[in-house]
Amino acid sequence: MTRMSSESVTPATAPIPPTRQRIIGAVLRIIGQDGVAAVTNRRIAKEAEVSLGSVTYHFTSQHELLRESLLHFVREETLRLTELADAGEAQGVDIDGAASLAAQVADGTAFDSAHIAPFELYIQAGRDERLRPAAAECFAAYDRLAVQILTALGVPDAQRLAATTVALVTGLQLRRLATGSPAEDLTDALLLLVRGSG
Repeated sequence: MTRMSSESVTPATAPIPPTRQRIIGAVLRIIGQDGVAAVTNRRIAKEAEVSLGSVTYHFTSQHELLRESLLHFVREETLRLTELADAGEAQGVDIDGAASLAAQVADGTAFDSAHIAPFELYIQAGRDERLRPAAAECFAAYDRLAVQILTALGVPDAQRLAATTVALVTGLQLRRLATGSPAEDLTDALLLLVRGSG
């Protein structure tokens, strides 16, 4: 089996300075609570408990703020999912293991404001083409992770199925968010996809 590591999913990045990190966290919370339109420098400063000057020092435009916030979220999520995948691989991944992993992913995704924010940002990318490269980078990271997990499961054509798998997970997570449907729906759908590809 191929060893999965966070380095193979996303390139190494320098640590984010604490103030910048607080600003990004504040942006994600604001977007998750009230949408992209609610993101103002004053609100960010208040939410992050930093000076107004710190916001403009670290980010020169709202576009940069939104882009970096989206990329940061995906880097963190990819790291979390890769760690789960690595743990599953260490124990030997089979279909039952994949079901367990899928359940951990679904159950571990609390729909707090920071987890709602990416959906808002993906929609915003549909309106603002300057955000599309960041959104594409996010989905590419998820695709690479899906390829690694599907390959470890012995799924043929993992590369071809990766985007479909990511789309299924994203769509079902959006459905969970909108309807409150149980995490088991995601697990069942992923197992159906994996079994059907064998």
